[in-house]
Amino acid sequence: MLKERYTQNRIEAGCDEAGRGCLAGPVYAAAVILPNGYHNKLLNDSKQLSKKQRYALRTQIEHDALAWAVASVSNDEIDNTNILRASFHAMNLAISQLTTPPEMLLIDGNRFINESDTPYVCIVKGDGKYQSIAAASILAKTYRDDFMIEQHQRFPHYYWDHNMGYPTQQHYDAIEQYGITPLHRKSYRLEKQLSIDF
Repeated sequence: MLKERYTQNRIEAGCDEAGRGCLAGPVYAAAVILPNGYHNKLLNDSKQLSKKQRYALRTQIEHDALAWAVASVSNDEIDNTNILRASFHAMNLAISQLTTPPEMLLIDGNRFINESDTPYVCIVKGDGKYQSIAAASILAKTYRDDFMIEQHQRFPHYYWDHNMGYPTQQHYDAIEQYGITPLHRKSYRLEKQLSIDF
């Protein structure tokens, strides 16, 4: 079971993002404040869960959390700044939308640019260590997946309902055949690199 808390008596918000490595679409982030004494043995890093488990847990998290919020930053803003800054900004947007002000931020990863005065700690692989970060990873992942599945209706050749914008062979092949869409990240390498052995 993941850890409940990092501090003893502060209101903690777990924060995580989804979609940093994608070729298309926005980056999403979520912030979640869970109640004191909260335990859910099914909570885990979203990447370790099935799609069915993620969506079932999303419903549970939204019901149980003291506060939660999801935010996104567009592919255009990713191109204008960079993916790391865009990810941090998405996290900050989610944090700013929490209806309960957090007193401590638990950030998944090894660095963060804080746009508030709230103290924070970075926790490498935190989505596999703390319940609140795992909960945030689940919300960020499922809301981003929802967006990409919706966009698949507009751009079906790219199979975003399966790859969610990640760099799969199918996605690279579609870019080569049909070009890029307004949702592709132009600052990313959008052609599959061939490895040549000499």
